[in-house]
Amino acid sequence: MFILCLLTSMAILGQDLLVSEMSASMVWHIIIQLQLPLVLTAILVGAGLSVSAATLQVTLHNPLADPGIIGISSGASLMAALVLLTLKLDHINYFYFLPLACFGGALLSTWLIYIVARRLRASTTAVILAGIAISTIAGAIMAWLYILADAQALRNLTFWLMGSLYQTDWWILAVAGPLIVGGIAYQLSQASALNWLYGGSTLAAAAGAEPARLVRNNLIVCALCVGAAVSVAGSIAFVGLLVPHFLRMVIGFDNRLLLPASALCGALVLLLVALFSELVSWMTLPVSMVTATIGGPLLLIALYKGQWRMS
Repeated sequence: MFILCLLTSMAILGQDLLVSEMSASMVWHIIIQLQLPLVLTAILVGAGLSVSAATLQVTLHNPLADPGIIGISSGASLMAALVLLTLKLDHINYFYFLPLACFGGALLSTWLIYIVARRLRASTTAVILAGIAISTIAGAIMAWLYILADAQALRNLTFWLMGSLYQTDWWILAVAGPLIVGGIAYQLSQASALNWLYGGSTLAAAAGAEPARLVRNNLIVCALCVGAAVSVAGSIAFVGLLVPHFLRMVIGFDNRLLLPASALCGALVLLLVALFSELVSWMTLPVSMVTATIGGPLLLIALYKGQWRMS
């Protein structure tokens, strides 16, 4: 898997080296300033979304607990839309403020979902319905923002909300990158404790964990990781939902194996999407368009075969 990631990265980085008439300095500029941030963005966002989804699915006891489906990404996207359309920030302040705004939106959405789910005894239906409600509210607010925004802002926001690996550079990676890496590292460190949650809060407490604190910390860290990922690449569908699910079918439910594998496979999926987008050179493909085109049919197949479970 690591070799596949490395080969994919080399293929993306090598696209512009084929243009022989370019000067060495131009090729170097393209690799360092354009292609390398693209590769790092794909790796960080893919790994962050997949690990966060795997953690949420165990924490909420819900196999559909993808950041996009339960509304976490919607909250982050709403805050990003407010920043993009209403605030006039200079280049540096924009890249510092956007990840913080996305984290705030993701954290608020996560908190609302958690409160509603607890009130309704944390049922699967409660989590899904709470996520749908939050996504609907966020979508309605963004629709009002669309009416008030100018044409150029609308174009930027529309493409950003559909997911893009091309809207980043070293400035935003310097801010969002450590947040994603730190979030992934924390979730990996909690893999053994997450295994205890499979048996419920009583079993986790008997094993020496503090279930309430564990759930709260996981939700906060997942919100931080997803918010940072959304600030870098926009809203990306299905990666977090499908990667952990198919990995559970292959390697089982042990989070000590599942979480690292989710990070690697999530990174690989977005690297392959980036490679495909590079090969389709006559147009720039939104990431969510590609992932939804592949992920939607795979989700239907998994549901039809009755393979979707959480135990």
